[in-house]
Amino acid sequence: MTTDTSGDPSDDTSGTLPDGRPVPPLTGDERSQLVGWLDFHRATLEAKCAGLDDAQLRRASAEPSALTLLGLVQHLAEVERTWFQRVVAGLDVPPVFEEATGYALVPERGLDEVLAAWRGEVARGRELIAGRSLEDTGRLVDPPMAGLEVTLRWVLLHLLEEYARHNGHADILRERIDGTTGV
Repeated sequence: MTTDTSGDPSDDTSGTLPDGRPVPPLTGDERSQLVGWLDFHRATLEAKCAGLDDAQLRRASAEPSALTLLGLVQHLAEVERTWFQRVVAGLDVPPVFEEATGYALVPERGLDEVLAAWRGEVARGRELIAGRSLEDTGRLVDPPMAGLEVTLRWVLLHLLEEYARHNGHADILRERIDGTTGV
């Protein structure tokens, strides 16, 4: 299978866009659609960080916000851990980074380390949901709804919303850094 170089996703027969991101399934069951879109959004976040140096990844969007691309990747590592390990699997695990939101940056931790941690959380999440039904349940762990039961379907839908929202933030951050739009 090959990718049409015209850039028209409807002509893509390999399952990837010209920039390498996976095309979410155009047909198939609900689970493959949900996971496919989640993988697309994960790849979009990573693409937003591509080609930037450490200083650029740490540049805040606009005062008073301290939001950065590096902080977003850290945050989404925490999100992956919370929803798949704590909520779905019921595991008692510590935060990936120093504080539970993941936004705090430390000078000695750069993109390679952060992406490795994030990729590890993505892989662990995939392991934990493999073989589970969309109807399987876990329990919310954070107030104000701690203890409430949610399905894996709900968690996947929430993760899609979380990544989509933060990819919008990443769009703004990246445009401010070097003028790059799209992706």
